Amino acid sequence: MTLDRRTFLKSASLAAAATKLHILEASAEAIMQQPATTAASDHLQFALIGAGIQGQSDTRTALLVPGVKLVAVADCYDGRLAHCKELWGPGTSNNVDLFTTRDYREILARKDVDAVLIATPDHWHKQAAVDAMRAGKDVYLEKPMIHLYSDGPEIISTARSTDRILQVGSQRVSSVIYSKVKELLASGAIGQLNMVAARWDRNSSLGAWNYSVPADASPETCDWPRFLGSAPKIPWNAERFFQWRKWHDYGSGVAGDLFVHLFSGTHFITGSHGPTRAMATGGLRFWKDGRDAPDVLLALFDYPEGFNLSLRVNFVDGGDESEGFLFTGSEGTMEVAGQTVTITRAPREKEPGYTVSTFTNEIQQKTIQQYREKYPATAPTGAPYDAIEKFSAPKGYSDSYDHFSNFFASVRSRKQPVEDATFGFRAAGAALLSNLSLEKGAIIQWNPETMKLA
Repeated sequence: MTLDRRTFLKSASLAAAATKLHILEASAEAIMQQPATTAASDHLQFALIGAGIQGQSDTRTALLVPGVKLVAVADCYDGRLAHCKELWGPGTSNNVDLFTTRDYREILARKDVDAVLIATPDHWHKQAAVDAMRAGKDVYLEKPMIHLYSDGPEIISTARSTDRILQVGSQRVSSVIYSKVKELLASGAIGQLNMVAARWDRNSSLGAWNYSVPADASPETCDWPRFLGSAPKIPWNAERFFQWRKWHDYGSGVAGDLFVHLFSGTHFITGSHGPTRAMATGGLRFWKDGRDAPDVLLALFDYPEGFNLSLRVNFVDGGDESEGFLFTGSEGTMEVAGQTVTITRAPREKEPGYTVSTFTNEIQQKTIQQYREKYPATAPTGAPYDAIEKFSAPKGYSDSYDHFSNFFASVRSRKQPVEDATFGFRAAGAALLSNLSLEKGAIIQWNPETMKLA
């Protein structure tokens, strides 16, 4: 993939000043550099635990990274196990006699598995990750890292005691766009940061987690007791099995599914460990179908670095799906939307200015004269500043690919991953403050250093 050449759009008037839209170039070599082809004997072999929508999507991306093979899959639905064989078994590009099972412990007992990709419902994240690391496997764990706050310390301590690589699956920390935003913010591109506003809105049934239930769904084709795990024991329910995000027994609501991405991005860009205070409101406004996870959630957070974060999810937003950030500083704003970041600069005036129009003419003239003696008028010097700049990733760029590439590189080098368990806990822990605040109807205090509720 290659980048378009540097282009300039026509100048336009902005507050009586020349404004130009400047498309910044990224280094194609730095962005799209692929790992060297790996010898067949050096293949890393991984297994998928949880072959649902996200698990299969993750696997497709992971298999694009040179030098990796999928050798086993675990899932509680027989149909997904069969489909994984159709996708990655003998005669496919993966061309492996794919081992499949309902019980992921059978995978962990295999010596031919180097790492596991865990994409189970949230309430299984901790146990599957801990079991895998204790079995000597490295772990790519889908977000949110935790379902309960008690999950975090156990995952962190297990990663340390077993010396295993654990990377959390929020791909923004591997994104060239987010790296660019981090660089620009640190350089003072928008002055002193004081506010971050982020959103992730949707307007479709599938976006609201109403995933399809297969025609053969039954207690015979689905291992319902294994799916429930630590969740309350209830009779077979196909919707809960295939649309589990709609219930807090298995998922973490919009906070765990979507807010956690926005926290990962915010923390990566700002270098913050997290907020100290959270307050949230929202509720079930439209999808009143038996679920207990809100479809509208708004939350505010205080950060010790001196900025506030506001987050919003609306599952009936009246338009197309929309996700992005707006960073506001003392000298401009920086918007992240998709694979593009746009900076709009408005440097602060060097003079304080004056308001004299309500004074007498004599006092007006005297005030202006005194003002100009203190602030002599000077002619503009230097080239006009670029009021707007835009940076775009190459067409077809995938931060998900980079995230998996970074994970497998860590597995090989034994160096810490780009998003370790501590980072993952701080992102997920901050996100779940929203649920706690909504549930209690109160402001929640959090210590981002100790990762404990106050």
